Amino acid sequence: MQNIITAIKENKGTLLDVRTQMEFEQEHIPHAVNMPLDTLEGFISQIAAMPKPILVYCLSGGRSGIATSILKQNGIPDVYNGGGIHNLISILNNN
Repeated sequence: MQNIITAIKENKGTLLDVRTQMEFEQEHIPHAVNMPLDTLEGFISQIAAMPKPILVYCLSGGRSGIATSILKQNGIPDVYNGGGIHNLISILNNN
């Protein structure tokens, strides 16, 4: 996971926030892309073209886990569940 965190910190990958637009507007990690979970399947081709690795996050890790599974099932490689936003912020700030 450390190499994924390093890639994200160096802006070589994609942070994908699958929370609602309202949640995203209230707080998000800088440079993250917002695609709410309920709209995700309509953006598979756009997500497939995003820089890898793709680190998916939400509020607590539930939606990001579902999103990660959907993306992998659609053949998108190098997708990882980053869990909840606050935990991920802590990891990004401390590594």
